[in-house]
Amino acid sequence: MRAMAVGIAVVSVVAAATLTPARPRAAMVTVPPIPKAGPLAQPRPTHQVGVPAVATRAAIPPDNPQTPEKIALGQKLFFDGRLSADGSVACSTCHDPARAFTDGRPTSAGIGGRAGQRNAPTILNALYNATQFWDGRATTLEEQAALPIVNPVEMGQPSLDAAVARIAAIAEYREAFQKVFGGPPNGGDLLRAIASYERTQVSFDSPFDRFMAGDPKAIDDAARRGWELFNTRARCNKCHALTEQTRDTTYFTDNDFHNIGIGIIRHNVVALARQAEQAITSGDTSQIDRAAIQTDMSALGRFLITKRERDIAAFKTPGLRNVLVTGPYFHDGSQETLWDVMDHYNKGDGVQNPYLDEDIQPLALTEDDIDAVVAFLASLTSRDYEAQGIKELARQRELSRTHRPQRDTARAFGPKPQQPKPPRP
Repeated sequence: MRAMAVGIAVVSVVAAATLTPARPRAAMVTVPPIPKAGPLAQPRPTHQVGVPAVATRAAIPPDNPQTPEKIALGQKLFFDGRLSADGSVACSTCHDPARAFTDGRPTSAGIGGRAGQRNAPTILNALYNATQFWDGRATTLEEQAALPIVNPVEMGQPSLDAAVARIAAIAEYREAFQKVFGGPPNGGDLLRAIASYERTQVSFDSPFDRFMAGDPKAIDDAARRGWELFNTRARCNKCHALTEQTRDTTYFTDNDFHNIGIGIIRHNVVALARQAEQAITSGDTSQIDRAAIQTDMSALGRFLITKRERDIAAFKTPGLRNVLVTGPYFHDGSQETLWDVMDHYNKGDGVQNPYLDEDIQPLALTEDDIDAVVAFLASLTSRDYEAQGIKELARQRELSRTHRPQRDTARAFGPKPQQPKPPRP
């Protein structure tokens, strides 16, 4: 689709929204076998260089304390395809420990090879997230764990109770739930167990952490220069820091939502927003979840939850730890390499995007600058994924030499384009 036409008549927009429903994604893909719980799936120690001890303790909710038995039960459930309607998909299908708890796909695949519309974010360090999912439609990991189970495109169960019934039919699970929770399997405890396991996936101990801890040789000159650029001319800290005034060496996110220009060209978000206002009930998380995964309304991002115009096509700022090994990038997985990501930001995007975040502007970064920022981002790879990161960096660097679809040097070194104003409602 063309980018939104600013001068479009309101009558035409509403008519389009009424007559043309957001179409479900029809594509079908091959679903890989359910990953096994290998060494990288095990709960991780909290005594890693860089771990925020106080915040880690605070991330454990009082009504769901961690116990070894509960974590073990949650890990077993995380890798069990019997939580899905046809037995072919588990939590680990989209969150494979060998891929830093992502699936390596632009968008994830569910039962029957049904393709969704969102890229699977990593579970690593998700315990620190202020909200879950790209649009923040869940607050806790317990809430997050429930939605994929009952989404028709993901695990496909008609209800959480149906998933519990499958689990309750297995003697081993009945015994485990009795031991951990003192009763038979039920939906709330199933989600508590999965969330408890996910909270063990704390991933720090990167070269950057060791550098910040006092080892000057932990990162090279390029990464050090990239860290400076990250906080200055590259403007990454505008979103990837808790505040712009203080350098963030822990989370690399502002826990906010921003329109950075992704998906605007492919979707008429004005028409989609009008349709969402009519079709989506605010506060109905299940309805929002289905729209986000199954329809083109996915492109609306945070707007699906808030219905605020400024949130149209705004998505959560992800943390950057292990970003090298968790591509492809952005909410729709549309960018293959970190060089593509940097090119996107460098040119300032913003073509016909009245909702573009005010901090997005041309950066005038040179190739050496971009290489340095990528070197810094690579230094955020945890020790567990060090070997994988070395291979992935080499792959991305080689690809970037011949394939740079987002590169636009003229725009990167030009003035910030004047953005159109949002259409009147």
